Amino acid sequence: MSQNSLLNVNNNELEIIEFIIDEKQPDGSSYSGHYGINVAKVLEIIRLPNITSVPSKCDPSVLGTFNLRGKVLPILNLATWLGKTMAEESNAKVIVTEFSGVQAAFLVSSVTSIHRMTWDRIEPPNQYVQNYSRDSITGVLRIQDRVLFILDMEKILASLDSTLDMSQIKVDTSPVEGAAQFHLLVADDSNSLRHIIKSSLQKSGFQVTAVASGRQAWEFLQKTRDEAQAQGKELTDIVHLVISDIEMPEMDGHMLTAKIRDTPGMNTLPIILFSSLITEALYAKGVKVGADKQVSKPDLPGLSKIIRELIAEKLNK
Repeated sequence: MSQNSLLNVNNNELEIIEFIIDEKQPDGSSYSGHYGINVAKVLEIIRLPNITSVPSKCDPSVLGTFNLRGKVLPILNLATWLGKTMAEESNAKVIVTEFSGVQAAFLVSSVTSIHRMTWDRIEPPNQYVQNYSRDSITGVLRIQDRVLFILDMEKILASLDSTLDMSQIKVDTSPVEGAAQFHLLVADDSNSLRHIIKSSLQKSGFQVTAVASGRQAWEFLQKTRDEAQAQGKELTDIVHLVISDIEMPEMDGHMLTAKIRDTPGMNTLPIILFSSLITEALYAKGVKVGADKQVSKPDLPGLSKIIRELIAEKLNK
């Protein structure tokens, strides 16, 4: 599978690694739960290493640490974190990940395959699924006779390390002179982070519309453009800047940016992409699709300053 094609500016594709957690049932039987993680977050998949227990660990899902080529990484039992008991596995696997600048590893029963698809095949989870999963599922993927749950790995790690908890992030909310004249569109599939960004920007004085996916953002922009044209106005007279996550069900932030840049009447709209996944390759893709700024989620405290600078630069306001 070519990573180059995944980085194509007109590509709304991703690759998902499917893995299984075999859950031990009360009657002694086993149930196989199917899950997924974006390939872009995975460094490698290894056998279960020798684990060193962590003194005074407070969460039972933290198994300890292990040495991976001279680097000490934490390892987490995903089944335990999800409130399940993993069946004994002689061939268990460990998924080593990196996102938000942090490397960590997750114990699973097995890793089965890689699936390549477009983002529109990833469905947003319903409320029942969210409640059942401790609000840790960002998407649902149907493959043949089974359903894969795409886990929110950032949320799982943040529950164990408060420094990674985006819900606790302190975004600059100081009042911005003239902010009330600017309408910002925010797209993020995380309920908590979407609320934090919207609330903080509103406190700074901006008008904010927040949606849960790139597709919802695109539909909002199309509708607003049509309404503006009916009034003899331009879209950019009504919406002044887009702030979009990259990983989202239905349509990711890269495709949203590309569609905006390819559409007359929208193509001058300032766009900020933010994600836990701004690798060197994905940053290059962000540049290609036309993002004005790219911000990693740990850098969100300075978002208000970036918005002010970008509005001044792009809109001369």
